[in-house]
Amino acid sequence: MPKAQRQFRSQAIILSRRDFGESDRLLILFTPQQGKIRAIAKGARKPSAKLSGHVELFARSDCVIHRGRNLDILTQAELIDPYLGLRDHLGRGAYANYVAELLDRFTADEEEDGAALFLLLHETLSRIADAEDPRLATRFFELQLLDLVGFRPELLECVVTRADLLPERQFFSCEEGGVVSRAAAPQVPSRLLEIDFDALKLLRHLQRSSQSYSAVSSLRLAPPQHDSAERIMLAYITHLLERKLESIDFIRRLRQQMNGP
Repeated sequence: MPKAQRQFRSQAIILSRRDFGESDRLLILFTPQQGKIRAIAKGARKPSAKLSGHVELFARSDCVIHRGRNLDILTQAELIDPYLGLRDHLGRGAYANYVAELLDRFTADEEEDGAALFLLLHETLSRIADAEDPRLATRFFELQLLDLVGFRPELLECVVTRADLLPERQFFSCEEGGVVSRAAAPQVPSRLLEIDFDALKLLRHLQRSSQSYSAVSSLRLAPPQHDSAERIMLAYITHLLERKLESIDFIRRLRQQMNGP
């Protein structure tokens, strides 16, 4: 919808929120039509406020938003989906926080037509909320997000020679944006990360399954395969963003606490 419209109604998922002033909250919302927007929920920190239960973190709500000069104002909100599984499980909540932060970092404010990203976010939060192990849904989200924002990693052939990859351990170059064959590795001056072929097959499968998460949801993966795929994805994402995501450290600390010293 055009910026000139003074008020509009839209579904929105709350990516983040923080205290603002004495009783307000500053929200970062993601919507299907306007993409990412920032809005003030006035009085939302007051227990008696009408908005308070409808602007929970990572919740999906039906919102009425008034355009402001500097910041938009959330005037009405009705909760649609709280993704309850995120609220009673610290691990799931941590992965939801990572997904939200990742989407926030890869998108600019008020980019038109965020429908595909909004649907991906909604489906991912639903999957994480119900998942025994949310890592698979998170890896799927990473690869689909990178596709949508134009940073699809090359996983099917050598990014240097364009030759098919042999079924063996390969290398990944964040700078080149994809897998480098062992034969081509000496040609690449930048840092290379080793990736075992099982982890590469997993990432390929997730990348190819963009239209159907059900094609991968039944996978049962050993921790080393998860760890290898995660290491590559986090390295690539950190390189693209030129910064480390805050949510990653929390996930790692939580994992250490759950697994013990």
